[in-house]
Amino acid sequence: MMTLGIFGSALLFSDGMITPSMSVLSAVEGLQVATTIFNPFILPIAIMILTGLFSFQKRGTARVGCVFGPVMLLWFITLSIIGLYWIFMKPGVLLAFDPIRAYRFFLKNRFRGFVILGAVFLVVTGGEALYEDIGHFGKKPIRCTWFFLVFPALALNYTGQGALLLLQPEAMENPFFRLVPMWGLYPMVVLSTAATVIASQAVITGVFSLTRQAVQLGYIPRLEIRHSSEYTMGQVYVPSVNWLLFFATVLLVLGFGSSSSLAAAYGVAVSTTMALMTVLAFQCACLCWGWSFFTSIPVFGILLAIDLAFFGSNILKVREGRWFPLLVAFLIFLLMTTWNKGRLGLRQIYYERTISFEEFMKSLKHDSPPRVTGTAVYIGNILGNIPLSFLHNLKHNKVLHRWIFFLVVLSGKLPKVPRHRRMDVRELGDGFVRITVRYGFKESSKIPSLLQKLVLPGWNYNPLDITYFLGRETLRITSRGRMARWQKSLFLIMHRNVQQARFYYRMPPNRVVELGTQIEF
Repeated sequence: MMTLGIFGSALLFSDGMITPSMSVLSAVEGLQVATTIFNPFILPIAIMILTGLFSFQKRGTARVGCVFGPVMLLWFITLSIIGLYWIFMKPGVLLAFDPIRAYRFFLKNRFRGFVILGAVFLVVTGGEALYEDIGHFGKKPIRCTWFFLVFPALALNYTGQGALLLLQPEAMENPFFRLVPMWGLYPMVVLSTAATVIASQAVITGVFSLTRQAVQLGYIPRLEIRHSSEYTMGQVYVPSVNWLLFFATVLLVLGFGSSSSLAAAYGVAVSTTMALMTVLAFQCACLCWGWSFFTSIPVFGILLAIDLAFFGSNILKVREGRWFPLLVAFLIFLLMTTWNKGRLGLRQIYYERTISFEEFMKSLKHDSPPRVTGTAVYIGNILGNIPLSFLHNLKHNKVLHRWIFFLVVLSGKLPKVPRHRRMDVRELGDGFVRITVRYGFKESSKIPSLLQKLVLPGWNYNPLDITYFLGRETLRITSRGRMARWQKSLFLIMHRNVQQARFYYRMPPNRVVELGTQIEF
């Protein structure tokens, strides 16, 4: 299940590349309906819009929502109106909601009907972005917006497109923009471009949230993560991921050249993601929601059958570019699993090279180094053992501070950790304190603010009296361990580019001491 979750996350990363490029391209291509003059400028215009979109990300989700919220409201109202107009022109299109007709259609067309599922799959895409945005806005806003605005507007508009095609089959080339009279075509292109930019924004911010959670769970190296809101914890901005997505979307626009070509790749990414979500939701229902196994099977079995039908239809045309999202997802999956496996290997090496608290306290009774004033905070990653940075400092400087905090930061598999379980403090005697800090994968680590809340007899918080000691490892690849040499090389590249711990834990730079060590990995 964890493997499925990681691969599903990797697919959402590829979705974050494809969605902006395809959405913006499809909107700009509406200019071709009015005239052929704009044909040479479609790709440059799309790239300019994408540049503006990704440049705007650093301003944060909240500001983007304030700017684009009214535009989206106008967009969905417009979709409903133009859809209703054509439904009134051809009311018979409402028979499409009759499930008997759907059954007869597939019975008559058989395999051809199955193939058509891949062609019409784009009408249900975008639902996966709802799951990504829940991390930013919560469940209630997403549910209300979907059921009372988005879903009715989309249903009316797609039904209107069906009515248009029954009346004017030649409109098949671009049925959406053919819904609009010629006088409203250019305003519609502008409005649809703004709407697709906002839709892309939803996926991009979802990728930021996903990146942050993967970092906390240990599947992605530490990256610079900026909080774009003072009030909402889930609203973050990841500069490195933002610009990687930008370059990927530009390359996709130039490589595929049209939204119809990108649509083939997009369908595979979304249909695979939906199928994996259904499997994981089944597990969640049984283990977290208290559903019985026999209740869950029929509910999620029906959903999975629909998802697999769409996936099977989309995967048929692999040669048309549908291999691309699977390749990207596989590469991201490889990076995530390599980083996690390498971290576990390093932790084992740390465990072999360090000693337990009990062993150290016994040795201290026989040979106690001189003490100096102040508080030393040593960050470790193995619960119950002495951090390597402390052993190196003691070995070379041969002194101990009056107060010594052994700090271990753990990221759990829950979104949030209750405040009463945040920090576990144990005094070991003689000024030694062991502190275990627990964060959820949706939370950020801020060590100085935690120490400010710490209450110990005889100790007072003074930021100018605290020194943070961190270890900086230099890895040397050897034949030890179970990882292949190529995988170790890949881990080494990621390890060299990891964000420094002092920035990740929000430590004051002038109070940090880094101690280097070489590790045979």
